[in-house]
Amino acid sequence: VIGKSKGTGTLITYKPDPTIFTITTEFQFNLLATRMRELAFLNPGIEITLIDDREEDKSETFFYRDGIDQFVRQLGKNKHLVHAKPIIVANKTDDVFVDVVLQYNDSYNDQILCYANSIANVDGGTHLTGFRGALTRVINQYAKNNNLLKEKDPNLSGDDVREGLVAVVSLRLLDPRFNSQTKGKLVNTEIEGITSKATYDGLMHYFDTNPSVAKK
Repeated sequence: VIGKSKGTGTLITYKPDPTIFTITTEFQFNLLATRMRELAFLNPGIEITLIDDREEDKSETFFYRDGIDQFVRQLGKNKHLVHAKPIIVANKTDDVFVDVVLQYNDSYNDQILCYANSIANVDGGTHLTGFRGALTRVINQYAKNNNLLKEKDPNLSGDDVREGLVAVVSLRLLDPRFNSQTKGKLVNTEIEGITSKATYDGLMHYFDTNPSVAKK
């Protein structure tokens, strides 16, 4: 305590170590803004302000009340959407929170972003495996239950059901384990089943209550 104040908080000041950051020690505003925007999407209701004192009046504030719903909408911006509103799946199993938002467009490519505790897992992991498997199963199951696929027809493949897909898979868990220091891949074995069940149950419920979207 250094004196009286009307507010509380912690100020952290640091400089990058040139022996570690050998390419550059200069902060890049656009790179930081991309990460701050991502964090604001993944943590709905939190406001993050980035200020660059190197230039006058250079700042940006990030706030997304609807979180990854808005994230997926932004990723699908300027694309021809198959359904207007993203599909939202939210589930809690024990101490694991699973949030999945997905939306289809008419392109041939898929874009699936995975996160564990707001850390980007660029190589996916068990949550991506669980999500992909459940998505394939639920679409095939719904198609057969509603005669969109005949019994003699082959199942749709994973590549088929992910065509034109934009999705964000975000988990919060107590003890995330990764394949390396860069945390590119989540390796908790139990997470595959948890994510798979959450995705399957959530999508089946959504398709049953929104048949017009499911048939698209």
